[in-house]
Amino acid sequence: MSQEPKILSLEDLDTADAKWVSLKKIHWQDQEGKKRVWEAAQRRTRGASGIDAVAILALIHSKTKAFPVSTIIVEQFRPPVDKFVVELPAGLIDANETPEQAAIRELEEETGFVSDTVLDSTPLLVSDPGMSTANMKMVTLNVTLADALEYPEQKLDAGESIVRRVVALKDLYEDLKGYERKGYVVDARLSHLAAGFDLSERLRAGTIPS
Repeated sequence: MSQEPKILSLEDLDTADAKWVSLKKIHWQDQEGKKRVWEAAQRRTRGASGIDAVAILALIHSKTKAFPVSTIIVEQFRPPVDKFVVELPAGLIDANETPEQAAIRELEEETGFVSDTVLDSTPLLVSDPGMSTANMKMVTLNVTLADALEYPEQKLDAGESIVRRVVALKDLYEDLKGYERKGYVVDARLSHLAAGFDLSERLRAGTIPS
């Protein structure tokens, strides 16, 4: 029987017992020559590429223009924040895998959609540089459907529970605002992307000063 996920308990974790992350004490010197100390989390999964993960912006088109250009977002419970989080599809990069290959694989696994073209791959990005060494790339993928929107079967790992939604790009910013009323939180990267697209559209339309 399906039930709502919940946090059962919290406890301190010794870094020696951690499988996915470790804590580092960074000794550094500032621009005035003063020695300082910083604490940071570091992934244990980084491979030879030097890149931890990818986030995926999928642009979904219909050959018959049955629906407007859209993107896909995912909803999943994230224990660190004890909330359902709305995000772009994303995932870690496997060994001997490029970020673009990882993006194509993760998009199909999490959403079922298959990309036909890599449109863009960003330079190396950092996610939370004040707390973590984690880095990533955002890869933009094109998905072309023959006609009306249909949801293909996901290929989720055991224990994964991911809800996918296709949203028209023009509606994304306002759509995300509605999640607060549901008690969800929106991933900052997705929010920034949607806000940037909305601002661009408003500038183009002349509804705000340029």
